[in-house]
Amino acid sequence: MGERKVLVKVPASTANLGPGFDTLGMALNLFAWIEMSMSEQTRIHLHGDQLKGVTDTKSNLVYQVAREVFTAAGEAPPELEITMYSDIPLARGLGSSATAIIGGMVAANALIGNKLSKDELFQLSSRLEKHPDNVGASLFGGIVVAYWDGNRAEYIRIEPDPRLEVLAVIPEFHLETEKARGVLPKQVSMSDAVFNVSHSSLLVVALSTGNLRMIRHAMQDKLHQPYRSSLIPGMDAILREAADYGALGVALSGAGPTLLALVEAGSGHKEALARFMSETLNRNGIASRTLWLKPCPDGAQVLTQGSENSTLFENIEGEIRA
Repeated sequence: MGERKVLVKVPASTANLGPGFDTLGMALNLFAWIEMSMSEQTRIHLHGDQLKGVTDTKSNLVYQVAREVFTAAGEAPPELEITMYSDIPLARGLGSSATAIIGGMVAANALIGNKLSKDELFQLSSRLEKHPDNVGASLFGGIVVAYWDGNRAEYIRIEPDPRLEVLAVIPEFHLETEKARGVLPKQVSMSDAVFNVSHSSLLVVALSTGNLRMIRHAMQDKLHQPYRSSLIPGMDAILREAADYGALGVALSGAGPTLLALVEAGSGHKEALARFMSETLNRNGIASRTLWLKPCPDGAQVLTQGSENSTLFENIEGEIRA
């Protein structure tokens, strides 16, 4: 039985950023922590309000992906003791499942001496998620431009502009990805496809070059947001009007229901923007909370190895939001 214990810190993520459907992802400074060690018997401990409802059995996603890593590395999957704490809301479009996948994979890989490369972890996680945007952002940090063709994933990372801040307005209801994908059409028009290719390309260049004024124009979408707006009353008005309240750009975060605005640091409009977005949802009968975040330049990090006598909470004291 192995005696080592690892602690991994994983950032949340937002995907799509409007037009970059299943292609663009950005890590956010909202985190989950996963502690893992080999054990004589599998035990899973879950802490924090954000993990309510998550299973503590062997069907837990973190345990399942850890087994994938051991198998891929040619190791017999051991019994594991796993302790988790998360500040990332579940099923809100902030990459909670991708965080679990990356955290479980990075922790398991660290336990066996990092036998798999980061690229191998990226391929495993993209194959599991079927899109590379959230997992890429949580693994590599920053902004990730990626594709998954059903066989292999490739990516390029962009360093986030230090002037960018992120306002997340999080409705108090879950929206499962399957439901959000279920409202999308099987086919789209050529004009809508061209619209998204042009806007996504413009957005990548704007983010790469720091042309913040162009973000407002570039973060528009016709492939998924118009179809998902019926699931989130008030979303149309926010997408249409948030720039008038100081947003650089606004989008549905991943599959939703969180709505996300990019804001320039030092903007004098933050309070007005947050009030507009939350009050618009409230008028449509949706309670929400707001979080001010920043793009996270760091991906998943192994914080400790071999600290057998310390607890998860001792290791992350001062970092958690609660």
